[in-house]
Amino acid sequence: MITIDQLDKKTEKICIVGLGYVGLPLAVELSKYFSVIGFDVKPERINELKNGFDRTREVDVEKLLNSKLEYTTDPAMIKWCKFIIVAVPTPVDINNLPDLFLVEKATEMVGKNLSSGSIVVYESTVYPGVTEDFCVPILERESGLKFGVDFTVGYSPERINPGDKEHSINNVVKIVSATDELSLRVVSGVYSKITKIFEAKSIKVAEAAKVIENTQRDVNVALMNELAVIFNKLGISTYDVLAAAGTKWNFLKFTPGLVGGHCIGVDPYYLTYKSQQIGYNPEVILSGRRINDNMANWVVTEVAKKYGLKNLKVSMFGVTFKENVPDSRNSKAVDIIRSLEKNGAQVQIYDPLAYHDELLHEYNLKLTNKDDLSVADVLFLVVAHDIFKDDLKEIKKFLKPGGLVVDIKNILNKEEIISLGFNYWTL
Repeated sequence: MITIDQLDKKTEKICIVGLGYVGLPLAVELSKYFSVIGFDVKPERINELKNGFDRTREVDVEKLLNSKLEYTTDPAMIKWCKFIIVAVPTPVDINNLPDLFLVEKATEMVGKNLSSGSIVVYESTVYPGVTEDFCVPILERESGLKFGVDFTVGYSPERINPGDKEHSINNVVKIVSATDELSLRVVSGVYSKITKIFEAKSIKVAEAAKVIENTQRDVNVALMNELAVIFNKLGISTYDVLAAAGTKWNFLKFTPGLVGGHCIGVDPYYLTYKSQQIGYNPEVILSGRRINDNMANWVVTEVAKKYGLKNLKVSMFGVTFKENVPDSRNSKAVDIIRSLEKNGAQVQIYDPLAYHDELLHEYNLKLTNKDDLSVADVLFLVVAHDIFKDDLKEIKKFLKPGGLVVDIKNILNKEEIISLGFNYWTL
């Protein structure tokens, strides 16, 4: 089996399969210490990275251009690597069931190019059992090699928080696990070069730890969203209540909001799927999911009560799934847009960070440049991009007198907005 000494001496290579917002930062950091090949199926992605452009904005130009990372779209290059890390997305389908298609295809490709003595480590978020019960048989079938004799596997769940420069891969604890002690020593040796590690008792424990991290956040945000609905009916500010309650030493700091993206809005469904498979219906988790998934419609309903929606002119500030990132996949801002349009509103979208091509491809939606925005009846501030702080200083350019500001993230000053002659609403 591959040893950490061989990797340290660069007589053996590492391959990262999938160069998205998880795989790329990992590959760049590991390439400081090891010989690393970065593989991605998209030639355009590879060309952008070679030219120093990362569309996820997780790695800056200087780091990319100074990196020793080798790029490829050729699966045969995997044969030259005996430490392989799979970092592909794990979404859910239209019925909120785990979609392991990308993991399956990546595993088949790795299996076809797997060399004896290799360790395959998965970073994709999955439910407990996927690595050993789902991926290992595919690797055996495609490679003709025997698990535990010719190759082993490990699991080290990703902990990338898109747009967060404080909790980068170097500044978080990385969970590592493997099927045996010798493999764990190698996996630990690789990851400990770039960050602190925690050795989980087993692969299933590591898989479970990952999937509950975001489940915990999801449930807590769901509680805040339910409180927001209650306090809205009572006519009091949720944020005023949270500020008061937050003076207690053990009060947990969570706020209401739209829950989208690839993690918090997805990972709980992996756990609930496995839970239902083994005969237990997870009521709290699924209840939290229902609350969070319904928030976009609830917000639109509340606006409709005040203004009606037919022919209402709406400016949507922000369409990505969270602040300061360009990724609009699984964005709940889109749910608001769909609900508004369905009820007759006219929506224009402004987001200088979102990519036109991605938004058009994913949702058939178009962006409007700031200078081309027509004056609106309602301005939705959905995503708290830093860049909006300057834009909103000129809010009179974008909103009719007496218009409504819907401040989903509660980042504006209510009294200031009202003093300018506008109405204000937040969760």
